[in-house]
Amino acid sequence: MAFNRREILKTLAAAGALTTVPGLGQLAFAAPGGPTNGAQGANGKILVVLFFRGGMDVLNFIGPANDAVYIDARPADLRLLDSGDKAGIAMDSDLAQGVDFRLHPEAAALHEIYRQGDLAIVHATGLSNATRSHFEAQELMERGLAEEPKGNGVLGTEGGWVARLLRQMGSNGELVAVSTAGGVPKLLQGYPEALSIPDLRGGFGLPGGPSTQAVLERLYPAGGQAASFNPNVARGGRVALDAALRLNAALPKGPDGKVLAYQPEHGGAFDGDVGRSLETVARLIRMDAGLKVACVDMGGWDTHEGQAGRFKSLVHQLSGSLSTFWNDLSAYHDRITLVTVSEFGRRLRANRSGGTDHGHGSLMMVLGGGVAGGRLLGRWPGLQPQDLDERVDLAVTSDYRDVLTSVLKHRMGVGQVDAVFPGFHPGSGDPALFRA
Repeated sequence: MAFNRREILKTLAAAGALTTVPGLGQLAFAAPGGPTNGAQGANGKILVVLFFRGGMDVLNFIGPANDAVYIDARPADLRLLDSGDKAGIAMDSDLAQGVDFRLHPEAAALHEIYRQGDLAIVHATGLSNATRSHFEAQELMERGLAEEPKGNGVLGTEGGWVARLLRQMGSNGELVAVSTAGGVPKLLQGYPEALSIPDLRGGFGLPGGPSTQAVLERLYPAGGQAASFNPNVARGGRVALDAALRLNAALPKGPDGKVLAYQPEHGGAFDGDVGRSLETVARLIRMDAGLKVACVDMGGWDTHEGQAGRFKSLVHQLSGSLSTFWNDLSAYHDRITLVTVSEFGRRLRANRSGGTDHGHGSLMMVLGGGVAGGRLLGRWPGLQPQDLDERVDLAVTSDYRDVLTSVLKHRMGVGQVDAVFPGFHPGSGDPALFRA
């Protein structure tokens, strides 16, 4: 089989391994269920950032079921009900006096984690920026900003806030950061050691199998330099190849060489695309590969039409998969923190296509060890016209970076967040997310 350079690069890219990852050639993974190699250490904290792309309709996820304005603004299938066989799950919250907040009925598994005290939810979060553009809002959030810097801007705002966090934390050649998307998101841009690992169910081998590997081994010899390649390309190719081979070798396989199906502890199932992604993260955590940050995307939330059925399915997948993830990793609870974000919420009033249009205020969930959960936090702005953003959308009362700042300080050991969120000054901000 003949390969040219372009085909080789395409092969590596398809494997999710085409990136310069210094130190990955020295990776060593613990056997599944075996002792850690010390890369993470017993107290190594792990942050998972779950991004709901498209703009989740948070008022269809957690809403004020007894609010007359809410009831008038939406048909029954796009709001939470307080009675009947499709009633939402009572949150028993004191977020706003006299308001009966309900959770979507498909989120029963998630509510169980909330009830146990491991999950807290901050309502009415988001950007202070009024944009309703997916591209602009996601860009700002991934870079840890509220506005695009003017003129010369603010130093250090290039790339993603997660990349800045990782540079501040440092690394020792471990598999520190991964994205489960098909590429590295803006969140991780600026941290070249990040690796894209969309799926481990079929292994992390190279397309073409042993024949491809043999060609790559000759092109990128260990400890040597391929004469026909730029030295940086040769080095990047070798460490990417090593990363793919070592990760693939660490996955448990059957007699036929195929990766064994992952069996989460305590049962459950990883459902849909978000389930696949969370399963990948769970595998990596259990390998003790040195993981510090994982970025996970869940799309499908841009529900301009036919929302009811689509939203129900998304919530079901999310709830079941998050529950399975959390129960599977019970031995790691004191080390894991998962935080969710979405670029914005949806408009209060439903449209005529059975959906909702781009809005403003959203919510964030924080799941993990040390979380003072079982509470709905933040400041509820109300839904009267004068309380709404531009008189049509749920207002933002908590900057999304206030929540992230609390997570970084309390869980990731980051004393000062100036280098992570340049120019940001936390508000009254710490939403009491964590136990003392």
